[in-house]
Amino acid sequence: MSSAPAQTVPAPSIVVIDDDPAMRLSCRKILDKSGYRVETFEDGASGLEGVERLKPDLVIVDLKMPGISGLEVISRVLEADPSAVIVVITGYATIDTAVEAMKAGAYDFLPKPFSPDELRIIVQRGLERRRLMLEARRQELERELLRRRFVTFVSHQLQTPLAAVHQYLNVLRQLEDDSEGAARRREWYERCLKRVEEMLALIRNWLTLSAIEGQCLAQQRVPVDLNSIVASVLEECRALAEPEGIRLEARPAPEGCLCLGDPVCLRVLVENLVSNAIKYNRPGGRVEVAVQPVDGELELSVSDTGLGIPKQYQPFLFDEFFRVRQPGAAGKPGAGLGLAIVKRIVAELGGRIEVSSEPGQGSTFRVRLPAAPSGVPGVASECAEHRSDPSLWPVPSREAESRSR
Repeated sequence: MSSAPAQTVPAPSIVVIDDDPAMRLSCRKILDKSGYRVETFEDGASGLEGVERLKPDLVIVDLKMPGISGLEVISRVLEADPSAVIVVITGYATIDTAVEAMKAGAYDFLPKPFSPDELRIIVQRGLERRRLMLEARRQELERELLRRRFVTFVSHQLQTPLAAVHQYLNVLRQLEDDSEGAARRREWYERCLKRVEEMLALIRNWLTLSAIEGQCLAQQRVPVDLNSIVASVLEECRALAEPEGIRLEARPAPEGCLCLGDPVCLRVLVENLVSNAIKYNRPGGRVEVAVQPVDGELELSVSDTGLGIPKQYQPFLFDEFFRVRQPGAAGKPGAGLGLAIVKRIVAELGGRIEVSSEPGQGSTFRVRLPAAPSGVPGVASECAEHRSDPSLWPVPSREAESRSR
């Protein structure tokens, strides 16, 4: 059985507009030998028609032409496609003409006569510029699509608990005159609080992602005592682990082993990893958080004895909104933002993260962070004083239940 032929990327296309036949022929020969697809036109009018039809990657245009001038060609090409890359060639090269061409929107300027190498170099630079512009545009479109999808997603996620809270409050209003309904009222109050906490956690995760997008999350680069942060997070997460009989264990690094980072960011990172390890564990399971120096860095590992993650899902774990669909994970609260936040924090702090997991055998997340110079006092886990905006950060315990892979 024969395999399908591999798709080849077409060579970049170039349009040359010049009223000099010898120049058109010379440009075609030079660029043909370099593997480009080349079309030439003898005046501005036919050149503009060719550009509209061919949608080239680069346009080479002579400034001095009868009829439509080179400057007008530049203006009309850019009006149709602002990302077009235009190289001007002219035999009347002066500083003034170069400045005039650049003001009109030309990318570069090549005076006649020029050598084949000079033309090839300027074309290569122009095509690279075109590639970067298109890539930037693609990424911006992706970000805009993600923002719109995020707004839709969050609106939907908020609508469900808000509707539930509204319903619960209606029930509470009906119980106001019930002298024997104290226990029922407490139950409905608890339901309201839980739903509101889910909304707060979702909003805080949203704000955290926005802060990271704005590159303003990690405010500091200071030596941090990661052992202290881990101990504090585990203590606060015990209320989440104890109902399921899950043991929380720590293996601290030797005293004096510090990482370099932002204490608030690191606390959020540890909270997300630990709360995930608890949430996706099995009843009676175990979560172990270890800190150790490795090859001049500090490694944080969070291991659980839970569901594990199938291989096909592991490449997507750190994508925003991604959630593993597998038996046992259904119904777990969360928006699929926890690991996306972790990944961005790690990247911003100059570290890296990896995961190893087998279904039914649990998962281990390993984070490598830059080590702080030895002999420098560290910042402990009392991070509240470092918070620039307390509402930005998720907190553990009940709100940890809203975080997910």
